[in-house]
Amino acid sequence: MKLYSCETHIDQVLEEIIQKEERFPMMKYLEDGEKLSTTCSQCKKQALYLVANE
Repeated sequence: MKLYSCETHIDQVLEEIIQKEERFPMMKYLEDGEKLSTTCSQCKKQALYLVANE
């Protein structure tokens, strides 16, 4: 599972992945080039983080 998050929704995204995957995910701050068209899975603002269990 892989979700993107803005600063505001990082807690919600972390909680969603923990509930579905039952383990703590990896969180990565996106580099400038990765932020261009990536949006938050909660509000569609520009994403700052990738949260994933992979």
